Amino acid sequence: MSTASLDHLQARLGHVFNDGGLLVRALTHRSHGADHNERLEFLGDAVLNLAVSDLLFDHFDDSPEGDLTRVRAHLVRQDMLHRIALSLALPQELRLSEGEARGGGAQRPSILADAMEAIIGAVYRDAGYAAAQGLVRRLFEPLVIETATQAWAKDAKTQLQEWLQARRLSVPDYRIEATRGRAHDQTFVVVCSVVEHGIEGRGEGRSRRAAEQEAARLVLDQLSRTHE
Repeated sequence: MSTASLDHLQARLGHVFNDGGLLVRALTHRSHGADHNERLEFLGDAVLNLAVSDLLFDHFDDSPEGDLTRVRAHLVRQDMLHRIALSLALPQELRLSEGEARGGGAQRPSILADAMEAIIGAVYRDAGYAAAQGLVRRLFEPLVIETATQAWAKDAKTQLQEWLQARRLSVPDYRIEATRGRAHDQTFVVVCSVVEHGIEGRGEGRSRRAAEQEAARLVLDQLSRTHE
């Protein structure tokens, strides 16, 4: 990791660190050494949730708490943080052990999402909440309009559970049927079962959560067709 590389990253972030060591620590995975980013990640998670809440509060002043909560969860999930990390070319900046690097750790969504939260925590420690909030707004505001509409709706797992509970049926069962690919580029296959109706849905996704949502959506589609 060169000084020039860190300078370019700070330019992409729109924040020049007073304490450059904070940025280096935010980019350091625990496999690399003791001075890693997990404490900054812990802090950044809290700052991110507050800053995104501020952002949504400003953009959707007539929306109820439940809707805002769903949109916030949609924006701060691992998949979205991974996407932002890639847009900032973060993989090439991470500090990993040789073994982790050889195993594709620089592309692993969980590692990149954690580093993204750590960077937000580092900006907060470096310059306070206003600076961290500014970073979150620069990164997330373009995504708000793009994602908000689809996030207003309850997710498929919630809809399925509420449909079953309304009919006093057991909650669905989810199980991982298969995991394919390398650790940094896995595809999960999840089966969702509704025993009382003998219905199953098989979903695939880049995360277990995404696969569960797809499986639940397929079960909902089947239930909708059989109960029209």
